[in-house]
Amino acid sequence: MSVETITLGCRLNFAESETIKRLAKADEDWVVVNSCAVTNEAVRQTRQAIRQSRRQRPEARILVTGCAAELDRGSFANMPEVDRVVGNDNKIGSLAMLAAKTSQVVPAGFLGHVRSFVAVQTGCDHRCTFCSIWRARGPSRSLSFEAIRDAVQRELDRGAKEIVLTGVDITSYHYDALGLGELCQRLIATVPDLGRLRLSSLDSIEIDEPLFELIAGEPRLMPHFHLSLQAGDDMILKRMKRRHSRSDAVRMVERIKSARADATVGADLIAGFPTETEEMALNSLKLLDDCDVIAAHIFPFSPRPNTPAERMPQLAREVVKVRAARLRQAASERRTRWLRGLVGSSQRVLMENNAKGHSDGFAPVRIEQSSRGDAGVARMTGLEGDHLTAVWA
Repeated sequence: MSVETITLGCRLNFAESETIKRLAKADEDWVVVNSCAVTNEAVRQTRQAIRQSRRQRPEARILVTGCAAELDRGSFANMPEVDRVVGNDNKIGSLAMLAAKTSQVVPAGFLGHVRSFVAVQTGCDHRCTFCSIWRARGPSRSLSFEAIRDAVQRELDRGAKEIVLTGVDITSYHYDALGLGELCQRLIATVPDLGRLRLSSLDSIEIDEPLFELIAGEPRLMPHFHLSLQAGDDMILKRMKRRHSRSDAVRMVERIKSARADATVGADLIAGFPTETEEMALNSLKLLDDCDVIAAHIFPFSPRPNTPAERMPQLAREVVKVRAARLRQAASERRTRWLRGLVGSSQRVLMENNAKGHSDGFAPVRIEQSSRGDAGVARMTGLEGDHLTAVWA
């Protein structure tokens, strides 16, 4: 019997889905839909995936889990296509034959992938006014260094060449007085096979001094840093209940780039937050330049149920769409200029899927006649669409 997973949303969800597939034991065919609730569109896509799964696998049973299922179990349980709904706390144990209560994070990776994600924590202690994930995931809970080290080693033994530490809010990692920076330092010191360590989304205000030590002097820490910035206007940041100001974000990026000359920056930004004026929106637009963002994830604001932002004065949907499109266009133009500027340079590259891979700074690269897992220095020869072409140096 088979267990198929369909995953929406964050890297933590993908890592957990891989754990379910790896450990699941079932006497029937199951489709596990691991849902996302970060936006209304993510919830819509979850429902669409459930209906499509029923059409494609009429004989299989469908289990829905993840954040959308945690926040609105009843509506998913009432879908005729769904056989079972399981919340986040029991998503692993439900089919993986683990303990009935798995409220702590389970380290997880992508079996057989060159880049593997390992979870170090889950949950969130912050209360951003636009977000409902803290309700779906609960308070922040971190794994021990030993559990994470063992998970990293397992993934390397399975063939992973790069490890990405992931979670809901990894900069809040804290276990026995160990913070994220010291966790990374100890992993690099004690796992000699760990040649490439990458970090998922960071809350810039929580980046600690030990992590800065690695940014400045550790080549095994990959130099792309994706920051949860969300907005570039101080009033909007305050209404979001973020803990940093615009100037905090700019100074953080300046410090990163001063410490690491080859550092690149990505960012999450929300367009059309309630009460956002045109001037406020332009402040977010300018943040792309001020923080030298070369990889932006742009989200049109989506009012999530039972959040403070849902009760704030909303913008017209057309205004939200226009501002999101403007941000995306500006971000795309900046990214293209960045990629074009890399042509002629030499970059360290890891090939992940036949001829496709990424540089250390996370530029997408294609090298013909290369194999999965190949790594080394390559010379960038051109730009085709959204990826660089290259040859091994």
